[in-house]
Amino acid sequence: MRSQKGQSGFTLIELMIVVAIIGIIAAIAYPSYMDHVDKTRRSDAQGALMGLAAAMERHYASNNSYEGAASGGGDTGAPAIYPDEAPLDGDNKYYDLTIHAADATSFTLRAAPKGAQAGDGMLELDSTGVRRWDSDNVGGFGAGENTWTD
Repeated sequence: MRSQKGQSGFTLIELMIVVAIIGIIAAIAYPSYMDHVDKTRRSDAQGALMGLAAAMERHYASNNSYEGAASGGGDTGAPAIYPDEAPLDGDNKYYDLTIHAADATSFTLRAAPKGAQAGDGMLELDSTGVRRWDSDNVGGFGAGENTWTD
């Protein structure tokens, strides 16, 4: 007589249940992860805007005016006194930094999203310290968008 050996392993239904559970977890975790990545990139741009504002203050201390800090000595456009993309380190850049307006006594700086960050809405910082984020990405700042937080 033959001895019967017990078979061990997983049935197909058990494997399908595990795959379904992994799929559900991934469907919940991936959007949360991408939201975190977007917030991190936005935070890098906020830091770069603060650095550009400090560079504008140094420019003012040397020239007694905020004018002439842009490329070509102009008042608007890419900054000549600071890098024009954020994040400042690394190869992938997600924001363009610009001097939106500058005169003798005030300035407005902007960070416009690009590439994978496009659609996140521009960030703005002015010489009085007011921070704006176009969170609905309509190209302007509405009520309630006078902060960099969500």
